[in-house]
Amino acid sequence: DPFFSPDDQWIGFFAGSKLKKISVQGGAAVTLCDVPEDRGGSWGDDGTIVFTPDVRVPLAKVASAGGTPQALTTLGTLAGEITQRWPQVLPGSKAVLFTSSAHGNDYEDAEIAVYSIASGQRKTVQRGGFYARYLPSGHVVYMHDGTLFAVPFDLKRLEVTGQPAPILEGVAASPRTGGAQLSFSETGNLVYVAGPGGVQNVSIYWMDHEGKFQPLRETPAVYYNPAFSPDGKRLALEIFDGKRRDIWVDEWERDTLTRLTFGGESNTNPVWTPDGQRIVYSSLEKGGTYNLWWIRADGGGNAQRLEESKSPQSASSWRPDGKVLAFEQLNPSTNTDIMALSIEGDEKSGWKPGESKPFVNSPFYEGEPAFSPDGRWLAYESNESGSYEVYVRPFPGPGGKWQVSTGGGRYPNWSRNGKELFYRTEDSKIMAVTYTASGDSFHADKPQLWSPGQFTDRGLGKYNFDLHPDGKRFAVLKAPGTEQAAVVNKVSFIFNFFDEIRRKLPPGK
Repeated sequence: DPFFSPDDQWIGFFAGSKLKKISVQGGAAVTLCDVPEDRGGSWGDDGTIVFTPDVRVPLAKVASAGGTPQALTTLGTLAGEITQRWPQVLPGSKAVLFTSSAHGNDYEDAEIAVYSIASGQRKTVQRGGFYARYLPSGHVVYMHDGTLFAVPFDLKRLEVTGQPAPILEGVAASPRTGGAQLSFSETGNLVYVAGPGGVQNVSIYWMDHEGKFQPLRETPAVYYNPAFSPDGKRLALEIFDGKRRDIWVDEWERDTLTRLTFGGESNTNPVWTPDGQRIVYSSLEKGGTYNLWWIRADGGGNAQRLEESKSPQSASSWRPDGKVLAFEQLNPSTNTDIMALSIEGDEKSGWKPGESKPFVNSPFYEGEPAFSPDGRWLAYESNESGSYEVYVRPFPGPGGKWQVSTGGGRYPNWSRNGKELFYRTEDSKIMAVTYTASGDSFHADKPQLWSPGQFTDRGLGKYNFDLHPDGKRFAVLKAPGTEQAAVVNKVSFIFNFFDEIRRKLPPGK
């Protein structure tokens, strides 16, 4: 994600978990600050660089000479906002345009906002789009469903002055990250990469140790977060139908798919209770944020709220005795934290959730907690080292901490045989780690590639695999067919592009 300085003499870029700059004349790159996982940057004409330092944080700023980054904005937790990304410092360096999202994995329904640095206030520019850029023609352009849209924009009032209209189809973009492959010159020319830009359909396959794939549910759809029931006979799924997300259950031996959730505006991240009787999930209520709910897996009865918080929450793993739920929660002061919710009762007498308490809450990202088969250990991912790695801690603690992955790791998943811990690499391959545990000590062996099979990434906070209880095969989400993605080896130019936009959409007076 490189970007030019206003005088075109420097290029800012991200590499090795750092924000850097290099002269267009060449020479050594200069490190400006640490950036765990960037989501875009922009260099203002006042010498300030605005950037997104991580996936679930607000915008930050740092001097172009380098130094300690400072927060520029805050997340709107009342509206469930969890990320601000792909900023553009507007001319004059008095405001910043950016993409905002409440769930962070499908930006087709994201919000484009503008933040006034002078007043500290923000406005919504457009709903239902991502990767916005202001053009000197007096327009804001943004991506939606593989198409570049434009809308007239008043730079002084920081608001739109007309209706959006499609301008160009077939621009490569990523709805799962909110990024797009396009840029503009100040003189009115467009450069872009042609390609798909919509949400990708996938099918569900079995993947074995040798990397062989067999269809499990071949019908393509926008699937996320597959989760096997404890007996392995049912597969819970999050499915996006183009308008909303809901939890479904696939009885895969019978090829029967049943919708489970109907309430709320969006329902995500299903997790089975250890007895297979219920599924806990995150539900977005109108005017609120994602909180924890659960529902009977057979569809009987009504959904019940487990937690009520102004901070977004996502369920992850039950302790095997069904008495503690580990989940992640976005906290404004400490990033994403791992929380533990105790629950007492049973189906006959009723259930009584306790008060959730933080388990790991450092300034770094900690998420995707997973209980070991004996309930004594909790694996999770964190970016405390500068990249995402998998760690293990004793539960409920206190005790040490052990790094399990090497060279990057995410989404830990324990085998029920008590001998292996799996995780996923950044390029969606499965690694396996054998381990031993004695007393309060944990020893992990060197990670090994479990299978050469590779499947399809589904974005931030979205599992694209789950281990079947038999421990011999995974259900994975994979784009249909075996063909390789087309090699991108060219870019397209459109000269005098601003003139075309002005013709179609005259800027407001």
